[in-house]
Amino acid sequence: MPGAYVSVSSEVLPQVRFYERTSTTVLNAAVGPILARYLGNLTAKLAAARFPGTLLIMQSNGGVAAPAAVSRLAAMTLLSGPAAAPVAGLACMAPYRDKSFITMDMGGTSFDAALVRDAQPAVTAAGAVNRYALALPTMEINTVGAGGGSIAWIDAGGLLRMGPASAGADPGPACYGRGGTAPTCTDANLALGYLAADYFAGGRLPLDAAAARQAIMKHIAKPLGLSLEAAAQGMVRVINVNMASAIREISVQKGYDPREFPLVCAGGAGPLHAAGIAAELGIARIIVPREASIFCAAGMLRTDLRHDYVRSCAQVLGETAAGDRRARAALRDMLASARRQLASEGIAPRRQRMAVKADLRYLGQYHEVGVEVPERAILEGDWHAVRERFHARHDRLYGYALRAEGTAVELLNLRLSASGITTKPALRRELRGAPGSAHALKGRRRAWLPERGAWRQVPVFDGERLAHGNRLRGPAIIESANTSVLVPADWQAAYDALGNCVMTARARRGRSQA
Repeated sequence: MPGAYVSVSSEVLPQVRFYERTSTTVLNAAVGPILARYLGNLTAKLAAARFPGTLLIMQSNGGVAAPAAVSRLAAMTLLSGPAAAPVAGLACMAPYRDKSFITMDMGGTSFDAALVRDAQPAVTAAGAVNRYALALPTMEINTVGAGGGSIAWIDAGGLLRMGPASAGADPGPACYGRGGTAPTCTDANLALGYLAADYFAGGRLPLDAAAARQAIMKHIAKPLGLSLEAAAQGMVRVINVNMASAIREISVQKGYDPREFPLVCAGGAGPLHAAGIAAELGIARIIVPREASIFCAAGMLRTDLRHDYVRSCAQVLGETAAGDRRARAALRDMLASARRQLASEGIAPRRQRMAVKADLRYLGQYHEVGVEVPERAILEGDWHAVRERFHARHDRLYGYALRAEGTAVELLNLRLSASGITTKPALRRELRGAPGSAHALKGRRRAWLPERGAWRQVPVFDGERLAHGNRLRGPAIIESANTSVLVPADWQAAYDALGNCVMTARARRGRSQA
């Protein structure tokens, strides 16, 4: 819908608790002027270039906003980059009819993981940036310092660690030949044969395999008394465990079994590690999207309009008639404001979506729990339904509920997320199947297979030539200009009509469980 944009409600900040409001204000004061100057320069350049489209800025809540709105509430952009991954994941998984999945994005310096359940990405209003509370709706994404540039080191106890320090892009890993001497994840992948020295970034950045091996031997292998292969494989295993732990935080610790979710793998470095991460978690299905290396950017182009509202309604549920009326009035006011805003942006009522959440806690508790509740339950005063949803959510999160004890439930805030559904471009499908995968075989390369503890000549395929209908059995390596996929011996890969690489474990016996 040309010309449409989303803004953040100015009603958010005055309704939150004092310390959160203060922290968010500090973040806005720190980031706002910088972002305003940047966006001012950008819009001026686009105007000079006669850009015909509409500039929209990604927010950390998974929606987009106009530059003017973002400048007023700059804190909404602090975690906006990774927030696009769940949006892209929804588009990627829709053809498979999967509404629940886990996204992972591994780049050069960081690893981002998010869980989507029933087509709803997890959102929190209790985020933090550098210890400052961010009292704004934010995609619940777990980020850890794990990427291709993560540096390997040995701690005081003699244990191998990976990251969070990163070699970055300059000087970068030792194999970049730009002056870096510390061994990194990329060096380990090159030393083990998973990367090609002459085809990194499509051949635009030749890698120095000797420098990678030297860095690993000097800083890791010799101090630990290991062979080069054992040290490099140890580096890969440690970083895989780190990333698997990040996924456990958003799944197991939230009451979900990661084995029940397919893994959507993105990022330039992600497909090399996806199978190793999945093995740690017991996940048996991985989808590597066609646009894996630009996954978040693709997600930004598919976002909907979004406005967030919040009202403070501190009261014990159903305790007084006055409190009930206050809650109903607050929700009606937010619904009216949201509908007016979306209508002003050209969103028809049939394309408007309203999601209501209540911040609830047991009377006497300090921390509240955000619970999705039906709009009808608030407007009709069906507090029993609200309590039951809270009990169920509390039980899933913490392993117990106080339903039988009859403990009173306290409402703190009502939240409304209003979305305007935009028209999405159709996904391109390949109607004809490709010839057998042999046409894409580039050759064979010596690679280390940890499951066999030995070097083997592994087939290497050109990912640009693999298409719908092609199937591969591991061990195999699939190379593209912007990423590489490692298919271990106990996995197989198939390309579907959308150009995605779907990997499945051939056997789960003996695999790690979450």
